Amino acid sequence: MNVFPVFFDLSGRRVLLAGGGETALQKLRLLRKAGASLLVVAPAIEREMALAVEEGAAEWRAEELAATHFADAALAVIATGDETRDRAGAALAKAARVPVNVVDRAGLSDFIVPAIVDRDPVVIGISTAGAAPLLARRLRAAIEAMLPARLGALARFAERFRGAVAAKIGNRQLRLRFWEQVFDGPVATAVLDGRESQAAERMLTLVNSAAANDPAQGRVALVGAGPGDPELLTLKAHRLLQEADVIVHDRLVAPAVLDLARRDARRIGVGKARGHHSLPQPEINRLLAREARAGNRVVRLKGGDPFIFGRGGEELEHLEREGIAVEIVPGITAALGCAASARVALTHRDAAQAVIFATAEGSEGEPALDWSSLAGPHRTLAIYMGIGAAPRLQQRLLEGGLDPATPVAVIENGTRPDERVLSGSINELAALVARHEISGPAIILIGDVAAAARQSALESAGLAAERLRA
Repeated sequence: MNVFPVFFDLSGRRVLLAGGGETALQKLRLLRKAGASLLVVAPAIEREMALAVEEGAAEWRAEELAATHFADAALAVIATGDETRDRAGAALAKAARVPVNVVDRAGLSDFIVPAIVDRDPVVIGISTAGAAPLLARRLRAAIEAMLPARLGALARFAERFRGAVAAKIGNRQLRLRFWEQVFDGPVATAVLDGRESQAAERMLTLVNSAAANDPAQGRVALVGAGPGDPELLTLKAHRLLQEADVIVHDRLVAPAVLDLARRDARRIGVGKARGHHSLPQPEINRLLAREARAGNRVVRLKGGDPFIFGRGGEELEHLEREGIAVEIVPGITAALGCAASARVALTHRDAAQAVIFATAEGSEGEPALDWSSLAGPHRTLAIYMGIGAAPRLQQRLLEGGLDPATPVAVIENGTRPDERVLSGSINELAALVARHEISGPAIILIGDVAAAARQSALESAGLAAERLRA
């Protein structure tokens, strides 16, 4: 995000508008709606602008722009349409320390006027930082079509009751739950339908109900965040992130997934890196219970799926013993997401009739696995937490009887923009991991189907080479 969105209160404040043509007229209409006190500076102005001046909505000075015009201005908009005049106006604004927007010249501007969806007092600004204004306009049209026409009336209705709700419901979490009930229920529907008197009656009933003073009931949702791509998050996971008061997340959860959470939610990182645990599991268990008992809606966000090597089962058992309400939201586990991203079919009629998920790290080091069974034919092994144990993993599988030529795919940062797919054989797994210095989260796929990852990587490289030649 290279531009910071803000909403500027211009009511009664002086705004300098330089220019008298059609572009300046469009800005005048917009600034009038914002309640600005307008000073228009231009040798000549459009007829509609002249009418605005006659109505007292703007002051006009039929002059060339000068430094004196910037006195007491909160903002300046330069819309002369002439590059030389625009550059000179921008320089005058910067000398006067007045934030300036030069229409269609982002490089000269301190701020950008976004595409606006106006449901006063609800206002939505959409910006592409000047990169693609047409795209911003199309997004505005799409959002306009989605939003109810009376959305602003709903916001004003809620404002009427804010004081009463705050006086009646002192607990912050309870107030949040109350307003969610209002906006998701029949009160909001009545307002949007134009039945405000009926909505007011229902609102008063809600405010005065005994339920409003019940203690906030906390809960925990164990949510799978998937392998990294935020678009692989389930709809339920997305909704719970928007509702959560507290998010307890692992290191492997992608930042793009956390960005989907409510902005005011408290985030607690308990991430585990290889060989380092920032918070022991018993402490995490107690943290979840403590936050829920405080009345918070807690999302325990885990990379992949919470019940596939995510210790979600331990957290569930602890919370249920403590009498905490728990919801389980599965996620796309790393083996499925990364294999799909690398175009590897985990099962294939000609190559693999079984898939085995296994971990190379147990609670006390090497897990007790039957390596000879894992080394059997016609199956795919998906190995979690195997990067640090790659030499041992290679040795155990070869000792168990696995063919040294069995294909291997190591998928680092699977489904993310920085994904890497490394291919080889089990005989060179340790060397492959060491040579490429894998540091991100990775899954190891072993079996005949993993050869497809090598082929896919070669095809991608060939495609890139073709594009370069073209």
